[in-house]
Amino acid sequence: MKYLLNLFFILTVLVSLNHCTNQTANENSDADTEITVQQTYIDEVGDLTGNERIQQALAHIEEVDEFTVRNQIMITEIPAPPFLEQLRATKYAEMMTELGLEQVRIDDEGNVIGVRPGTEGDRNIVISAHLDTVFPEETDVEVEVRNDTLFAPGITDDTRGLTALLTLIDTYETLEISTRDNIWFVGTVGEEGVGDLRGVKHLFETEGDNIDAFISIDGSSDSRIVNQALGSHRYRVTFEGPGGHSWGAFGIGNPAHAIGRAIAIFEDKASEFVKTGPRTSYNVGRIGGGTSVNSVPFENWMEIDMRSESQESLKQIDALMHEAIDEALREANSIKTEGPDLTVNVEMIGNRPSGTIESSTPLIQRALAVTEHFGDEPDLARSSTDSNVSISMGIPSMTIGGGGSSGGSHSLDEWWFNNEGYKGIQRAFLILTAEAGIADK
Repeated sequence: MKYLLNLFFILTVLVSLNHCTNQTANENSDADTEITVQQTYIDEVGDLTGNERIQQALAHIEEVDEFTVRNQIMITEIPAPPFLEQLRATKYAEMMTELGLEQVRIDDEGNVIGVRPGTEGDRNIVISAHLDTVFPEETDVEVEVRNDTLFAPGITDDTRGLTALLTLIDTYETLEISTRDNIWFVGTVGEEGVGDLRGVKHLFETEGDNIDAFISIDGSSDSRIVNQALGSHRYRVTFEGPGGHSWGAFGIGNPAHAIGRAIAIFEDKASEFVKTGPRTSYNVGRIGGGTSVNSVPFENWMEIDMRSESQESLKQIDALMHEAIDEALREANSIKTEGPDLTVNVEMIGNRPSGTIESSTPLIQRALAVTEHFGDEPDLARSSTDSNVSISMGIPSMTIGGGGSSGGSHSLDEWWFNNEGYKGIQRAFLILTAEAGIADK
């Protein structure tokens, strides 16, 4: 009975319930990790930047900065809403081809893949950015310039990454710089939200055995290196019943009351669980359903997000959620006085794996050394990006920024400012070239 009396409190307060153990909402830096850059990789970057052709490449990236920004604006103004990335993908494939890549294709999931063969070709290094945005189809994506700052939905996330890849292709092709390893330039679909990393998941399902390292460019930071994947499970939980008049059908099972029970039971279990162990969070983000204030609902639903830096902890809090839902269903059916039993449907709408690539891994060491070379303090971080998939597989992987300054991500007022934005692309070029190996000429 106490659950019924407190139903309205539960629905209004717990709808945005978000418990987190000393963790920011979506990502965090690993502030407790002592970063050590091995001398081997400092020397490697020193040798690389001392190479005359590499110096020419870095200069070229700065010289074509206007070209880079024009591409960023143009791509931003091609809508790429969730699951509708085809128009942008087609144009992106054309741009890759125009810049000189010969092996360009769009795969079955919609990813754009262009390959630049290496002189040896024993390894395949992927560098990627995502094509999709979080914004619905009707969103105005025209770029507005205010005081040298670019404003538009998606202007940074992840158009900056996409245009960085194009400038990298242009640099390798224009200066005829060859690498020992093959480089795959990839524009992925479905990175955001309910896209659930579908593009990169497909890439690794079909090509995973051939990929030796993975770099994603997402955002703008010149210092951040995401080598830790923040995993998440997301569910849409729907309770269903016969529905009816709030007076005439009183006594039948009520899906809204069952939702309230499920939230309260899950809260009790999960709040204890997250107090110890790896950082883990949970959130009931949305609740919906019902017909009117004087109708017993025939359906109510909620959406739940759970995250953890540990894959095992993610599985455990997931199990607690299922236990709570089952318990709530049993209780709700036990107190009804007439009508059929309530039922529940639990649909997983998001599954992003956790994992960590150790900072001693050569790819991460190269990123650290290059970041320090540019005078920035490296920031090893945890987040949820396209790199989650390959990190969870143990493939050397990371996500880095594409340069400049930005803010307002996922909002209509998203902005990007070009304060030496070319440095982010220079940084990506050095990391990628160090990993792929410059060929002797």
